[in-house]
Amino acid sequence: MLETLSLENILRISAFTLIAVIMVVWELLFPRRGSSRKRVRWPGNLGIFLINTSMLVLMPITAVGAAVFSIQYQFGIFYWVEFEFWPKVILCILILDLLVYWQHRIFHMIEPFWRIHRMHHTDTAFDFTTALRFHPIEIFISMLIKAAAIILLGAPVFAVIAFEIILNGSAMFNHGNIKIPLTMDRLLRWIIVTPDMHRIHHSIDPKEHNMNYGFFLSVWDRIFGSYLNQPRQSQTTMPIGLEIFNQDSEARVDRLITQPFRKSTISQ
Repeated sequence: MLETLSLENILRISAFTLIAVIMVVWELLFPRRGSSRKRVRWPGNLGIFLINTSMLVLMPITAVGAAVFSIQYQFGIFYWVEFEFWPKVILCILILDLLVYWQHRIFHMIEPFWRIHRMHHTDTAFDFTTALRFHPIEIFISMLIKAAAIILLGAPVFAVIAFEIILNGSAMFNHGNIKIPLTMDRLLRWIIVTPDMHRIHHSIDPKEHNMNYGFFLSVWDRIFGSYLNQPRQSQTTMPIGLEIFNQDSEARVDRLITQPFRKSTISQ
């Protein structure tokens, strides 16, 4: 088990580092929008990421740990119903991605969850570090939900590691302040969530930030009626964030941590 978890850490850290470097270079060379105010935003976003990473290390169960548990006890749907390895891997990735879609959507629909999730939306610009900006409580809840789903599925370790890399990588990609040719964007959107598609979800307009919930596959938004093709304003000038907690001081780590527990008179 320790060898499996060590391998997972090596693969995830390597993939994360590679994708992060690619995104930094891509954003510098071919930005989609103007200044993303890195000096104001990045310290808080990266600080929250370090807190979340430290918390996950200390958690008693992880996604891969849940898969190892299923192996040890031969528990889960894929131990009770016979599947070939690759169909099983593909099904696991699809089901887990669908789970992330619905978790995300529910976090917008139910007020206590929205108060936790909205910290992600109060970022006043949009780049790959926005993908790292989630409240520790949300990360904790997400891991518990994901671990429970992995155990219930009896998901193979390979599928879980692959999904974790895909999820983290696609989140950084679709939050990227990167320019993609419009024709390519239209084609990619039939399969995956692109930055232009997900940026709409970070619009200051509630009608727009309550659409386009997908993180990896775009099909879920199309199937469940939450797909929005374009914002009312231009992608390059559309205001990002929320009408609340949008002052520069709110980008500090301490303010981000306490944000869910502070009141606002403006709803989602």
